[in-house]
Amino acid sequence: MARVRYGARSEAEIAASRSASSKLPDIWSTGVVAVWESDPDAVAAVLPPPLKPTGRPLVRANISKVDLPGYPLGAGSVAVAAEHGGVEGWYPLVMPMTHERALIGGREVFGEPKKLGEVTVEREGLVVTAALARHGIAFVEVRGAVSESLPLPEPSQKTDFYFKFLPGVDGSGFDAEPVLVHCLRNEKVRKLERITGDVVLRESMFDPVADLPVRTLVEITIGEKTTDQKGKVVERVSAQALLPYIHQRYDDPQQIHDGPPEGSA
Repeated sequence: MARVRYGARSEAEIAASRSASSKLPDIWSTGVVAVWESDPDAVAAVLPPPLKPTGRPLVRANISKVDLPGYPLGAGSVAVAAEHGGVEGWYPLVMPMTHERALIGGREVFGEPKKLGEVTVEREGLVVTAALARHGIAFVEVRGAVSESLPLPEPSQKTDFYFKFLPGVDGSGFDAEPVLVHCLRNEKVRKLERITGDVVLRESMFDPVADLPVRTLVEITIGEKTTDQKGKVVERVSAQALLPYIHQRYDDPQQIHDGPPEGSA
């Protein structure tokens, strides 16, 4: 009988797949990072407990392109500064990706709030424009010109916070206790430049980052970096406390319960 591809894989095949994924070479991306101080009440309002605000109400937009052979990828995020258990890091609210493959592991393994979207980074000479867009709206746009080269930072480790959960089959709550994930990212930078420019936030009912206005622009940079990541579950969290925030993950929270009838295309 010909192999049935939906059938079970052997232990050897599973082991080989894990081994291949653990030996990936460094993948370098070119990205624009904009950081600004926003309204402290707005930043605090988007943080589900037990996350807490830090000393500065910072918001960060990352907009990157990755020239994977035969598979160019755009990846971005908008995150706010947060703290948990003495660890400072970032809590991403939305992470647009240009391909489904980039969504799967992040959402299912780490609980990342990834969504399909448009991500662009363009440079002509010193002029740089970068944007995150969904549903035809470029809800974040960064534009400016390179003004100087910056010294390369030492390799560093950064923390992102995610909530991993499964909405309940019966339409209420969750199927299991949600967990808070610390995602540790090891970052190396091989090129870094400062951009003099501005950040434009546009109104979007699906990605309302305009609620986190630019009060003071801290910095805009463009650089080339590579990162790896690993996550760990640090605690179970209150389902009741998290439930009011799960709309952050979806364009319409009701969509998780309105799938097509069984057998339909």
